[in-house]
Amino acid sequence: MKKRTKWTGAFVTTALLSSLLLAACGAGGGGNASAPAASGGDQAAGGKKDFTYAMSGVYKPFSFKDNGNLTGFDVEIGQALAEKMGMNPVPITNPFETIIQGLVSNKYDSIIGSLTVTDERKKAIAFTNTYYRSGSQMFVAEDNNTIKTKEDLKGKRIGAQKGSNYLEWAKKLTDADKITTYDSDITALLDLTTGRLDAVITDQVVGLRFIKEGGGKIKDVGELLSKDDQAIGVRKDDKEMLDKINKALDEIIKDGTYEKISQKWFGRNILGQ
Repeated sequence: MKKRTKWTGAFVTTALLSSLLLAACGAGGGGNASAPAASGGDQAAGGKKDFTYAMSGVYKPFSFKDNGNLTGFDVEIGQALAEKMGMNPVPITNPFETIIQGLVSNKYDSIIGSLTVTDERKKAIAFTNTYYRSGSQMFVAEDNNTIKTKEDLKGKRIGAQKGSNYLEWAKKLTDADKITTYDSDITALLDLTTGRLDAVITDQVVGLRFIKEGGGKIKDVGELLSKDDQAIGVRKDDKEMLDKINKALDEIIKDGTYEKISQKWFGRNILGQ
């Protein structure tokens, strides 16, 4: 994720796609997505309880596989929170489109998976304080000069991640038969470079990172469709966990741990204002 090498042409697509496929195949992450997790987790070695937290595992640079190991910003934030709570961090991968259902059915304690806070999601789960801020951004091929605003997306082919807030934007901006959904935003961005799509809607940070890593000749266009607060999801009846995470989050922000992790992955503090 921290690589800054420049790749071009077919080698780019092959290398990135291979990396993505490895990530998609290793759905085990740091745990088992099918294993139920009671609040506070099971007892781990050394007497610490497990802190299980879910993510897609295919959302680079937030969560992805590197040489078979689950890593990324969300993974490290979970580790830092677990340390403050005196718990053992256990990251778990789960398909994003069912990640909230998994939380509600006790498969894990929380979701640290770049989950945008929305009124609809608040009906199902509780959210902690914001742990980073970004926005929904349109990306097009570098040589595309016809799409400049969201109004230009009418009738255009748009790609977005399954179950995401970005998919909801796509539904608002083009016809249903013009939308292609993906397990990973990176796959969608790669399809954009091949001409299969006219635009991709994803997190601004993800798209800009893709460009910096030489993922393909694309560019961001127009203003942010939304400015989004990302928070950690917990079950509504688990106020104890909600309070513990909020306390730990406040501590890692104040002691500089959050800043260190954010600078490592993005070169800036993405908590925002």
